[in-house]
Amino acid sequence: MSHHLFLLSPTDTPIYSLAHQSTKSSAPQTMSSLSSNLPSWSTAPFSGTLTALSGAQSIGTTSSQNGAPKIGAGQDRHVIQMIANASLDVIEEMVVSNNAMYLKSVDKFNEWTVSAFVTPGNMKFVLLHEGKNEEGIRSFFMEVWELYVK
Repeated sequence: MSHHLFLLSPTDTPIYSLAHQSTKSSAPQTMSSLSSNLPSWSTAPFSGTLTALSGAQSIGTTSSQNGAPKIGAGQDRHVIQMIANASLDVIEEMVVSNNAMYLKSVDKFNEWTVSAFVTPGNMKFVLLHEGKNEEGIRSFFMEVWELYVK
């Protein structure tokens, strides 16, 4: 299970991001992927993106071409950032209609749930997570906000 936290300025400029990998598993992982049904020559450069967008998960980590570890499917950094950016419009709509700072679960993409917290100064805290723990996430956002204010 992993969590990705993004702190965004009032103009939606990323200020801070953090990825946290937990050893606790929330669901059984499978080896299926969209790219397994396509010829290898057609998917080689995009295999991680295709797998991540299809919602399939791979077990463990693999090594990329430059030797750096690559996190398994569904957790590629650029896909995570795309999911967070796509949820910003939903967050803006909810801010207009809801005066609460904690907006709960605002969006969902495959296994990822997007929760948001908006400060009175319009700073946005966006958390991508796989499990459902509304009270724990609300408490986490309150602690992050307290640390941000300090």
